Amino acid sequence: MMVYYRLYWTLWILSCFGQYLGQDLQIPAPPNKEEGDSVVFTPDNPPPSTSIFITQWFFGTTPIITAASGVPTVNPAYEDRASFDSNTLALTLEKLRHSDSGIYELRVTTTAGGTLIGETSLQVEKLSVSLIGPEEPLIEGESSANITSEGNGNITSVQWMKNNSSLSPSNSIIFSPDFRSVSISPVQRSDSGEYQCKYTNPFNSETATYSLIINYGPDDVSIKGPDVVDLGVPVSLSCSANSVPSASFRWMFNGTNTGVTTDTFTIDKTDFTDSGDYDCTAWNNVTNRSATQRHALLVKVGGGGGGLTTGAIVGIVIGVLVAVSGICGLIVYLIKTKKIPVLNKEQKGQGSGASQSRQQPDSHYEEMTDIQKTRGEGPVPLKRSESIIYENFRQNEYEN
Repeated sequence: MMVYYRLYWTLWILSCFGQYLGQDLQIPAPPNKEEGDSVVFTPDNPPPSTSIFITQWFFGTTPIITAASGVPTVNPAYEDRASFDSNTLALTLEKLRHSDSGIYELRVTTTAGGTLIGETSLQVEKLSVSLIGPEEPLIEGESSANITSEGNGNITSVQWMKNNSSLSPSNSIIFSPDFRSVSISPVQRSDSGEYQCKYTNPFNSETATYSLIINYGPDDVSIKGPDVVDLGVPVSLSCSANSVPSASFRWMFNGTNTGVTTDTFTIDKTDFTDSGDYDCTAWNNVTNRSATQRHALLVKVGGGGGGLTTGAIVGIVIGVLVAVSGICGLIVYLIKTKKIPVLNKEQKGQGSGASQSRQQPDSHYEEMTDIQKTRGEGPVPLKRSESIIYENFRQNEYEN
């Protein structure tokens, strides 16, 4: 009788639980969720609650909930986010995060000692954002730019920045009503930079960047180099311009193309024929704009390398002429004021002639004395011819 009773009990258990023993629990996979959403995992074929001893939900190897005799215990990591239905064995998760994506497992231990296992998966879309900008080149003052953001996930706020600073609307910067895109028209060179769009929700935030390049120029063309150089020395003229992209250059000399297309024009050894006007033309192949600057170069002897300028040389020449004129004027003044004796013709001759001329006044003087003596001891009036000879004598004597 006892053996019969045990056999009957075993058959009853098999009839009641045979459909679960050795079989997996079927748990449908929920659709993809976004961060902040909720999800419910419900098995399709749960065993009767009266035959369940322990129920456990796992995320990977981490326990979420353990229910013994219908009383659930929640892992502290899931507190306020996880709940359990002891009748349906359903697990509910709230405030989903991207890190909740993965495999979930349900294990049921029956009162008969059997174990039922079921698995499912969950995909929580990560908050993401990307930016799409203009594909054609943007030219300053002519083009318009539209930057649009696209993303996934539960988005609660959108923030725009430029070079890590907040981007504010203005007359040329306009945001769409949903704040998902920004329009700039017309673009200026100051609009160049890195634009950021940040998507945020209570659980996460993501940022996308886009580099905006504004093409402009060339402008502010300048040439650096000497104005005056020495003959036979090397010379370099350097040309620069503000331009995006970088400008290309062309050099002309006195209106003739030199064939030089670099930013530097070099003369290995200067010649007088190198004096003239050098024109540098900068050209931007994107904006299709150009600008030209001229530089005058003078080649002369002693003209460069720290030598005297033309003005200094002219000043020195004028100073020398004034000094010479002053010296000549002083000499004339001294002669006229008889502070410097004038040489007579005999003194301008040879040395012997000069010596003779110095002796002649003495003989003339003796002759005149003899004449006076022959006419008496007192002064004797001279004839006109004698008077003239005497005056000439006195003048020569004074000049000597």
